[in-house]
Amino acid sequence: MLAEIEYSQGIEDAFGSVMDFVPKFVGFLLILLIGYLVVKAISKAVDALLEKVGFDKAVERGGLKQAMSKSNMDASSIVSKIVFYALFLFVLQMAFGVFGTNPISDLIEGVIAYLPKVLAAIVIIVVMSAIAAAAKVLIQNLLGGLSYGKALANVAAGAITAVAIFMALSQLQIAPAIVNGLFYALLALVVGSGIIAIGFGGVQPMQSVWQNSLDKVREEAPNMKSAAAQKKQEFQQLAEDAKTDSVSGSAKVQGAAATQRTAPLKATTPRP
Repeated sequence: MLAEIEYSQGIEDAFGSVMDFVPKFVGFLLILLIGYLVVKAISKAVDALLEKVGFDKAVERGGLKQAMSKSNMDASSIVSKIVFYALFLFVLQMAFGVFGTNPISDLIEGVIAYLPKVLAAIVIIVVMSAIAAAAKVLIQNLLGGLSYGKALANVAAGAITAVAIFMALSQLQIAPAIVNGLFYALLALVVGSGIIAIGFGGVQPMQSVWQNSLDKVREEAPNMKSAAAQKKQEFQQLAEDAKTDSVSGSAKVQGAAATQRTAPLKATTPRP
């Protein structure tokens, strides 16, 4: 008799658990389905908006064209995918939250809390890449006529990119001790190599190097002056052309306005 009571009680408990689980599971599926459709629509809207405002061309001008040359997606598609997965994480958190406290919800919550760091790292890479590309173009335009202009532009762009990578890794907090140690090690390598080269019998070679560098700078000084004067003339010509275009445009506008003012007078003049 006692065994029958325990058996029936177990069946009732199992049935109660099933009846308690089914509504939650249905709610879980509904949240996933509706959330997926909403997030998919938002990601498509973001992709269309970015393409409309010319985001892809801006990224290519920012220096990431070569890095994304082998990718099957453009920049706007990549951003829309990031938006999709970021928003879908919130959908998953809401869906699993139906079952109450569970390890999966805690894991998703930790990933969501980490997302701002990922976005900040992406922004750092994009902005610093744009700065590196702008610095490279600027140095090439200013020193393009010199023998070392291109090399100096590449060195400046590479240095800015390296700093951007370290900044992004530091923002992501990926092995911060290793990243910081590597950065300081590179600085120590550069500085230490210079100190050792100068200190251990490198004084005379460094003097000759500096002397050769100074001689080269003196030789290149006229070229630098001529290049600067040429750029100045180009800028002045562009400014004069812009001023001439604006004056001619305003004259045309004033002429059109005068024509419109005199037109009614001619129409109302009585004929003899």
